[in-house]
Amino acid sequence: MSSQIAAFATIFFSMILVNNYVLVQFLGICPFLGVSKKLDSSLGMGVAVIVVMVIATAVTFPLQIFLLDAFDLGYMQTIIFILVIAVLVQLIEITLKRYVPALYQSLGVYLPLITTNCCVLGVTILAVQDYSAVVQQSGFGLAYAEALVCSAGAGVGFLVAMLLFCGVRQRVENADPPSCFKGLPITLVAAAITSLSFMGFGGLVENIINAIL
Repeated sequence: MSSQIAAFATIFFSMILVNNYVLVQFLGICPFLGVSKKLDSSLGMGVAVIVVMVIATAVTFPLQIFLLDAFDLGYMQTIIFILVIAVLVQLIEITLKRYVPALYQSLGVYLPLITTNCCVLGVTILAVQDYSAVVQQSGFGLAYAEALVCSAGAGVGFLVAMLLFCGVRQRVENADPPSCFKGLPITLVAAAITSLSFMGFGGLVENIINAIL
């Protein structure tokens, strides 16, 4: 039991720190740069992405195993996954517009862009690639649980990246960089330095969790 908890914890925290989809794998850069100017919009986008990632993985993983793989329809993976993500984003957009209009207005055009956010699509596809082999070894239940933990960790990692970079951008805006770096150039430099800081987490997560458990 403890070994399984350690495995889940390793997957979850590795997706946040070691394999962060934004700062390490460079997926989802568009909303990362576009919505991280304000804390409320960063938080709202991060929470929305977490919800979409987890639900999308919960739907697409069994679709891949029991439909696409079973009937040799793997070539339709991208199309079906995008359709599932699009439906989920529309449901979230309708919900926010109805119950949280302020957040809906602050997210603006970036909320519909979750549909084509490569970070969300990447999580669903990589979860299938990484954990489909577990289905053959340990059964569907364990593989499904690990895929959901992976997607949740990836979503939290996206939220952490958004909030962290929001703070960095606020500091950068209060600074006085050279004129040639003002605007987008200094933002990209700050994003690169923030990304480099996550390289120090490699190997730490698994060792710490094993030491605790």
